[in-house]
Amino acid sequence: MRAVDIIIKKRDKQQLTSQEIDFFIEGFTKGDIPDYQASAFAMAVLLNGMTSFETADLTLAMARSGQVLDLSKVVDIVVDKHSSGGVGDKTSISVMPIVAACGLPVGKMSGRGLGFSGGTLDKLESIPGYRVDLTTDEFKKQLKEKGIVLTGQSMDLAPADGKMYALRDVTGTVPSMPLIASSIMCKKIAGGANAIVLDVKTGLGAFMQTLDEARELAELMVDIGRLAGRKTVALLSDMNQPLGGAVGNALEMIEAIDMLRGGSPADYREHCYHVAAHVLVAGKRAKDLDEGRAMAEKSVANGSALETLRVLVQAQGGDVSYVDDVSKFERAKYVEVVNAPRSGFISQVHARIVGEASVALGAGRAKKTDSIDHAVGFIVHKKVGDHVQEGEPLFEVHANDEGKLAEARKAVLSAHQFSDESVPPLPLFYE
Repeated sequence: MRAVDIIIKKRDKQQLTSQEIDFFIEGFTKGDIPDYQASAFAMAVLLNGMTSFETADLTLAMARSGQVLDLSKVVDIVVDKHSSGGVGDKTSISVMPIVAACGLPVGKMSGRGLGFSGGTLDKLESIPGYRVDLTTDEFKKQLKEKGIVLTGQSMDLAPADGKMYALRDVTGTVPSMPLIASSIMCKKIAGGANAIVLDVKTGLGAFMQTLDEARELAELMVDIGRLAGRKTVALLSDMNQPLGGAVGNALEMIEAIDMLRGGSPADYREHCYHVAAHVLVAGKRAKDLDEGRAMAEKSVANGSALETLRVLVQAQGGDVSYVDDVSKFERAKYVEVVNAPRSGFISQVHARIVGEASVALGAGRAKKTDSIDHAVGFIVHKKVGDHVQEGEPLFEVHANDEGKLAEARKAVLSAHQFSDESVPPLPLFYE
C-alpha cells in the first residue's frame, strides 16, 4: 500500500477502505508519511468530502493513534459534553458539576481558547492553583474517587489529530466537515466517554454560521458516535449574541458560579438546565428530559451542584475560597459602564465583534503562544428583543489599559444595533 495511491483515490472521488485510512494515519503519526502528502490528503478530503463510514474510520484511526482510555473498570458509565465554541460560553463549568451532583460521573478533557472563542481551561485557570495538566493515572483516580474531572487533553491521546490540525491550519483545509467532525470526535472517543452530548453553535459568533451547516456537522458527529458505539446527541444552539452576560475568563467564572447559586442571566441559566437534562438522559440517570431538568434544578436548589464544583476545584489544586467568595477573583484596573446612545429595542448584539473585542483587551489569544489576562472582558446587560432607554446601562468594559478600553468601548457599541419596532428574542436552541 502506498500513500500516493490513497491520495489519488480520494482526489478521484472514490471511497477509501478502513485499511487504507488506517495505513495513512498510522504512517503519518509515525512520520513515515511526510507532511506534504498529509496536506495533499487533507485538500482532497476538503474538495471531495467523505462518506459517514469513511469519516468514522478516519475518526477511529486518529483515536487509535495514541492511548484510548478504557474507563469501564473505574466507573459504570462516563459522560462528556462538548461545545463547538462561542462567546460567553462557560456552560461546562456549570453543567458538569450539576450532572456529577446527580450521580453521573463526568470525565471531561477541554481545550484552550484560540481566536474569539473562549476556552474552558483558561477560565478555570483564573482560580489560582487549578491544575489542567492531569496525567492519565490522575484522571482515572480522580474520576473514581470524586466522580468529576475537568482537565486538558493529555499528550498521549489522539496525537494524529494534533499533527493533522497543525497542518490544516496552514494549508487552508480547516473548513472541511469530515476533518472538523473527526477532529472533535477522535478526542472524545480516545477520552473514554460512553455518552457524548454535543452543543453545536450556529450564528454570527460560531464557526458554523448557518443552521444548515451546523445541522450537517451535528448529524455527521452523531453518525460517527453511533458507528463507534457511543451514545451521541447533538443540540443546535444560538450563537448570534453572547451567551449570558459575562465575556472574559474571571468574569465568566463568576457568572458560572452564580448560576450554581441560583442566579445568573436567564438565558444562561436556561441553557445550562437544558444541556444538563440531555446529559442526564444520555447517561441513563434520567428517563426523559423533564426528569433530567427536575434533577438538575434540584441539585442547584439544594446546594449539591455548588459543593461538587468545590470538590472539583479542591481535587485539582485550586484555591476553593474563590468559589466561596467570588470577590477574590482578579479584577481589572478600569471598569467603565457604557450607556445606551438611544432608546429602542435591541435588534443585534453581534457575538463575533464582542468576542474579537475581548481578545483585543487580552482575554483571548490571537496565536497559541499569547498569554491571557484573566481579569479583562465585558458584562453585556441587554439581549436581542429587550427594550432600552437612552442613558440606561448597556454594557461594562473591564480593562487594564486605557487605550484598549477606548477601542473596546467603540467595538462593542458597534456590535449593538437598535430598532424602533419591537424585535422577537432569539431562540436558545433550534433543534
